[in-house]
Amino acid sequence: MSAPARVVDWREHFDRLNNGAILADLRERMLHFWQAEGGAPRSYRISVPQGRDVLRPGMTRVIRKVEGPTWRPTPAMRERNPRLPSSLPPGPGNPFGSHALYLDWDHVRIHGSADPAEIGRETAHGCIGLANADIVELFVSVTVGTPVRLI
Repeated sequence: MSAPARVVDWREHFDRLNNGAILADLRERMLHFWQAEGGAPRSYRISVPQGRDVLRPGMTRVIRKVEGPTWRPTPAMRERNPRLPSSLPPGPGNPFGSHALYLDWDHVRIHGSADPAEIGRETAHGCIGLANADIVELFVSVTVGTPVRLI
């Protein structure tokens, strides 16, 4: 379910593709993925956080992959809304959707979305959201250690 996107060259953002590479363009609301073996890049529409103070540009990496993730609100989310549950198990209504890529930044994930209408919009609370079909495709191809750059 890749979305049409402008052509992006990985060499503008990464030194090499040993573990593949993910580029999340927050302004364009697009995520680009290159596999280590080369081949055509894949691009996906994403939801991004409301406000630019939540996610900052920079480098991180995938540290864990979880199928059927449990959602836990961040401390800031709980402060804004104390009635939030402490967690939601995998399944319908889980804001993380079906799969999640955990990054080495606290509380930041690349994950599916329980609401497809969010994709391409500023609706997230700190993470990068993809349509569930897109996160499944990305999840299968990404390895732990894949570098991730946010611009």
